[in-house]
Amino acid sequence: MNSLQIGTAKILLVDDHPASRTTAAALLALQGYEVIEAESGLQALDWVEGKKPDLVLLDVMMPGMTGFEVCRHLKNNPATRLMPVILMTALNDRRSRITGIESGADDFVTKPFDPFELSARVKSLVAQKRLNQDLEHAGQMLFAIARAVESRDPNTGDHCERLARRGKALGEFLGLSADEVRDLSWGGYLHDIGKLGIPDAVLLKRGPLTQEEFAIMKRHVVIGEEICKPLRTMRGVLPLIRHHHERWDGSGYPDGLAGDQIPRLAQVFQINDIYDALTSERPYKPAYSPEQALEILEEETRRGWRNPELVGQFREFIQAQRVLDQTACAILT
Repeated sequence: MNSLQIGTAKILLVDDHPASRTTAAALLALQGYEVIEAESGLQALDWVEGKKPDLVLLDVMMPGMTGFEVCRHLKNNPATRLMPVILMTALNDRRSRITGIESGADDFVTKPFDPFELSARVKSLVAQKRLNQDLEHAGQMLFAIARAVESRDPNTGDHCERLARRGKALGEFLGLSADEVRDLSWGGYLHDIGKLGIPDAVLLKRGPLTQEEFAIMKRHVVIGEEICKPLRTMRGVLPLIRHHHERWDGSGYPDGLAGDQIPRLAQVFQINDIYDALTSERPYKPAYSPEQALEILEEETRRGWRNPELVGQFREFIQAQRVLDQTACAILT
C-alpha cells in the first residue's frame, strides 16, 4: 500500500508503554500513515480535538483513564462519534470484548498483535471513515440546496432556521432520543427541499392556488423524499419530509394517512411547522401572537386535523419556553 492509496490518513496511537507504541508506530509508518502518539487517555482526547485523526488505535489498560473510557467519550460526542476506534488489549477474554462493544469500539486487535491483521483492520476502517466523510459532504450539499430553495421565496424569512432550532428544543422537552432530536432539527432545513421541483409560477403565486396548481404544489413532499432517499444518514428525516402535510383524520396528503398511521415524529414536526407559519408574517396574513397560534392549532384539533395529545404537549412546551425567555430577560436586565 502506498500513500496515494490511503491518502496519507492520520492515525492516533494511544498506549502508555513506549515500546508498544514504537512497534505499532513503525509498522503504520511503513504503510504510509501519518502517526500521532499519545501516552495517556487525557492526552489522546486533546490530540483528537486538535489533530482530528482519521482513526484512533487505543490501548485498553492505561493508568488514569482507560481505553474503554476514552472510547466511550469519543462515541458520545457528536463531533467524534463517527471516528473509527480500534481497541488494543492483551485481555482476550469475553468480558473485555463486551465492555469494548458497549463503549462503542469499531474493532479489536489482541496484543501482541499480528502485523498483517493490524494493517488490514486499520486499512478497512480508514476506508470506512472516508466513505462516511463522502456521505457527510453529500448531506452538507443537501442542506445547501435546501437553503437555496428557501431563498427562492423571500416571504419565508428564516423559517427553516427557526424550525431547526425550535425542533431541537421541542424534541428535548418531549424526551425524544438523540437521533430523533437530530432528525427534527434536520427536518427543519430539509422538509421543503422538494419545492426545488415546483415552478415559480406556482410556488411564488400571490393569492389562492387553483385546484390544478395545488396538485402541483402537493408533489413537493414526494420530490423531497426522492432527493434525500439515497443518503443513509437521512433515513430518519424521510418520514418528516413525506408526511408533514398529513392530517389526523386522514384528509391530508400525499398518502391520506390517519391517526397513528402517521409517523409520530412527522406529527411532532408538523405542529412545530404550523406554529412557525402562524407566528410569522406572510403576504396573505399578519403574524399571529403565540396565544392566537395555539388557539388555531387547537381549533384544527377540534376539526380532527391534529393529534390532541401532541397539541397539548406543544402548548406546554411553548409556555415553558416563554417562562425561560422571561427569566433570561430578567437576568440580563
